[in-house]
Amino acid sequence: MDEKGQISAEMLILIAALIAVSIVLIGQLQGSAKTGAKNLEAKTNAAWKEIDQIGK
Repeated sequence: MDEKGQISAEMLILIAALIAVSIVLIGQLQGSAKTGAKNLEAKTNAAWKEIDQIGK
């Protein structure tokens, strides 16, 4: 019976570690997405300005 409880404790520790790693990765991905969105917006604005210049 003690072994079964030990396995459960080890599984809980493993699950907690996986959740912690997932949270860190999600945070990094969100930061990358924000940076990418800002870069895309800047490039899009620059492209529209060039298109406006062509039309004039």
